[in-house]
Amino acid sequence: MPTPLSLTIDPTPRFALSPYLYMQFMEPLGTTDSSVEAGWDHLRDRWRPDLIRATRQLAPTLIRWGGCLSSFYKWKEAVGPRLKRTPMLNILWGGVESSQIGTHEFVDFCRQVHADPLLSVNFESDGRQHWAKPLKGGNRSGSPEEAADWVDYCNNPDSKLRRSHGIKTPYNVRLWQIGNETSYDPRGYKLEKAAQRTVVFAKAMRKRDPSIQLIGWGDDNWAKRMLDIAGEHLNYLAFHNMFKPTAADPNSPLQAMDYRTDPARTWDHLMQSWKLTDERIRKVRDSLAGYNIPLAMTESHFSIPGRNRCEVLSTWAAGVSNARTLNTHARHGDLLKIATLADFCGTRWMVNALIIPAPVGTGNTFMMPTARVMALFRHHVGKKAVSISKSPSDLDVTASRTGNRFFLHVVNTHRTRSVQVQLAIPDHAITNGKAFTIAADPGLEIWQQNESALEPKETVVVRNAVHTFPAASVSAVELTVT
Repeated sequence: MPTPLSLTIDPTPRFALSPYLYMQFMEPLGTTDSSVEAGWDHLRDRWRPDLIRATRQLAPTLIRWGGCLSSFYKWKEAVGPRLKRTPMLNILWGGVESSQIGTHEFVDFCRQVHADPLLSVNFESDGRQHWAKPLKGGNRSGSPEEAADWVDYCNNPDSKLRRSHGIKTPYNVRLWQIGNETSYDPRGYKLEKAAQRTVVFAKAMRKRDPSIQLIGWGDDNWAKRMLDIAGEHLNYLAFHNMFKPTAADPNSPLQAMDYRTDPARTWDHLMQSWKLTDERIRKVRDSLAGYNIPLAMTESHFSIPGRNRCEVLSTWAAGVSNARTLNTHARHGDLLKIATLADFCGTRWMVNALIIPAPVGTGNTFMMPTARVMALFRHHVGKKAVSISKSPSDLDVTASRTGNRFFLHVVNTHRTRSVQVQLAIPDHAITNGKAFTIAADPGLEIWQQNESALEPKETVVVRNAVHTFPAASVSAVELTVT
């Protein structure tokens, strides 16, 4: 038998890992992908039970409401008696939103799946006049007073409007985002104006509830100046990361159906995608210019040509790639405190974590490969990050601990070869352990009828702490020590 390779953990705690590294975000996407409307059972006025079950399995710690929709969203249109709610034109994504899903329904969803809610306010349409004053729909820009009223509606125990809707208990929404991709559109606010208006919004919102935590927009080298002007009012800075592994290589197999023609080449490209996220986070960190403010990556996913038909993201190879990206998030966990890796739920976008068969009754909501690895790591993680001092080159490993329990997130990046290791933690004896592993053919494509193929398998870590990680696998290992 060959001698096992060493996988050694440095037990010294380094920094706290935020539970919000496993967030999701929900946004009505109109005709593009009926992400919200498909999840709601309009005949019974409730969330689809299969969506609730799948989301509980995914176990997001935080769910954000909004996105580009926030720039023309009027929250008052979607609260109160259903028959009196106002449908809205989805200016960006197309179609009409029913407004049957609003603040109450979103917070109720969060409570049912045990996630905290995060609301993105309408930040004066982020300065985009084509959304503020569309051809139809009147003025869609949201004022500071409108945002403050939303805080009051959610958090004031004595809110007259909410209580008039029959809801006595406040929602107690703690996290709020001001500005969404504000820097991405040259027709929108420039940095100086956005920072100044952020201060006005923050003051108005905190006047209603001083305890809320606010996220400002800090992408595209906006961080330093935003913090110079508005930093005292902000708890986090937001940026987004739609990483594009095909952008630098027009011959990349990660587009159309090319990924099926050469599995080894597809695997090699996917295994390098984490580098784009690492570069993105490092760029934002560098732009902080000495400020020590937590970062919030409130949107992130693969961005591959053919968003609605990029089936490579349904493969297990993409799941392994996403696990490497999750490890990248953890390595930046000293500053990165909110992060996601998918667009949560929908009917056909392959960048979604969950796919909802439509219409109701045609099948159960199922988890994409990215959701499988997010759930796996989310369920087996410690509170403090620790370092890996020695590891085989084929393994991508991060580690954490809570008390005398250690947790490893292990990705075997080799497509065809398993890796056997001797686990060790200096000055500690490993008394017992378990491994939870997803291993499959990298070319396996998940769809409605076979999604259970990626259920994690539980095994015991043997007493001498020698363990084998299968080829193309993602594992979460729990070790108890003395």
